[in-house]
Amino acid sequence: MKALVLASGTDHSLDKLKISDVPVPQPNENEVLIKVHAAGINPVDYKIVENGVESWTYPHILGLDVAGEIVGVGKNVTKWQIGDRVSGHGDLTKNGCFAEYVAVPAYELAKIPATVTYTTAASFLCGALTAYQAIERKANLTAVQSVLVHAGAGGVGSIAIQLAKRHGCKVFTTVSSSKKDYVEQLAPDAIIDYRIENVTQRLNELTNGLGVDLIVNTVGKQEAEKDLERLAYNGRLVTIVDVPSINNVPMFARGLGMDVVNLGGAHLSGNPHQQRDLGQMNAEMLQLVANKEIKPLSIKILPFTQIIEGLKMVKMHQVVGKVVVKIN
Repeated sequence: MKALVLASGTDHSLDKLKISDVPVPQPNENEVLIKVHAAGINPVDYKIVENGVESWTYPHILGLDVAGEIVGVGKNVTKWQIGDRVSGHGDLTKNGCFAEYVAVPAYELAKIPATVTYTTAASFLCGALTAYQAIERKANLTAVQSVLVHAGAGGVGSIAIQLAKRHGCKVFTTVSSSKKDYVEQLAPDAIIDYRIENVTQRLNELTNGLGVDLIVNTVGKQEAEKDLERLAYNGRLVTIVDVPSINNVPMFARGLGMDVVNLGGAHLSGNPHQQRDLGQMNAEMLQLVANKEIKPLSIKILPFTQIIEGLKMVKMHQVVGKVVVKIN
């Protein structure tokens, strides 16, 4: 089969990637074999090429987000059958789905509703499930009135905005001016251009000085440290990229809370409940899409032969929305 591979552990550049012929994988007793129809590209895909993963063997096949058709099942798999349309977010330590076929654990899968295409399903995995876990699993929205979602035009942010709006929250988001028009279609209550506006000052204006009840940080440690100061009393920070220092932050006095989202870490957790929740969150997310409660992102679809160009486009921030590769 054809697959996008990194040939050696000394290769740390997208220019070293090649589409090569490799054997079709064989599923183990708890896995299924998927004929890949579409695969989503995420920032993590180019980052792990550049940084490497210690457990990889070579040639290594890249790719985390798969949508396709089951063509083989392991002997312990009872939930899934040959012919089922499924999608799943994979384990970055294993061979991935930028290939004609991939073997994946059955627990990560969800059935794709009949009205949802393979390309749409492939676009609602890494970023969308990260947003889903942040809003629907980590955050307690019972008393939350205001939410700040950083980077509202991104794969996580654009879904997090919609999910928070479903709960009736007032949602603010940060973007650059070039992406403002894209984010406006998601109907946030306020858009803050972080390049020309003082984010903290603007949030104080929007909340009458009370601060924000919930912040979803997709940017990094330094911004997350600023976010801790932006929270209201009893506010909560959900951080996705890095954990901020809480030195000199009056967490107890202000009743602050913090959660960390590491979506793919469930694969290595050894916790079967958390592993199965990857598939459960995926199923819940796909149902929201099928019900038209969540808008699909703008999707740029590329043929498999252009997958390296797609990775470079994501790295250079040349696409708003998602890049999805059609394979079969």
